[in-house]
Amino acid sequence: MSSAPVGGRRADAVRNRHLALEAATALVSESTASLTVEAIAKRAGLGAGTVVRAFGSKDALLDAAVSNLLRPVVDRARELLARAEPDRALRTFLAELMDFQSAHHGISDELRGLAVPTTTELRAELEQAVRAMIAGAQRTGTIRTDLAPDILADLIGQTAFAIARLDTGLADAYLTVLMDGLRPPTSANAEPTVSPA
Repeated sequence: MSSAPVGGRRADAVRNRHLALEAATALVSESTASLTVEAIAKRAGLGAGTVVRAFGSKDALLDAAVSNLLRPVVDRARELLARAEPDRALRTFLAELMDFQSAHHGISDELRGLAVPTTTELRAELEQAVRAMIAGAQRTGTIRTDLAPDILADLIGQTAFAIARLDTGLADAYLTVLMDGLRPPTSANAEPTVSPA
């Protein structure tokens, strides 16, 4: 008699957690959706109290939902870093990352001020991967070396996110200008000197 109800409650808890996570992930994917516990509960077909119990807090639920979306992006960065030339990996990854950011740009606003350790860790891994791509491209001479990888990564990250957030179809043009600007300066790129008349 004791094992059936406990097992049933455990199965219900697992099901509720899955439903809540699925609903939160779907809502996070919708840029105009409200990420309140009530909205998540409604989407999941659960009570608000059940949703909170499933994860312990809204922060933990959103952390799980966003990290579910972010983990494949991190995996893709690692794959490109391992298999492609660093400059090609950077260009390819930035294009894919900007697509992701364009589709999910509201996430950053929703997470501001929340305790989301898994998401924070994954973001750090993304930044490390981009820095590694930049450093690798600098070693092979395909990216300028007069700026440190950390500075380039911050510059690229801030501007790429701003362009992706606009969602105006500028990503390809931005990446072309960016990658051209990252090439090592050559004498041909130097400003011409004006000879005296």
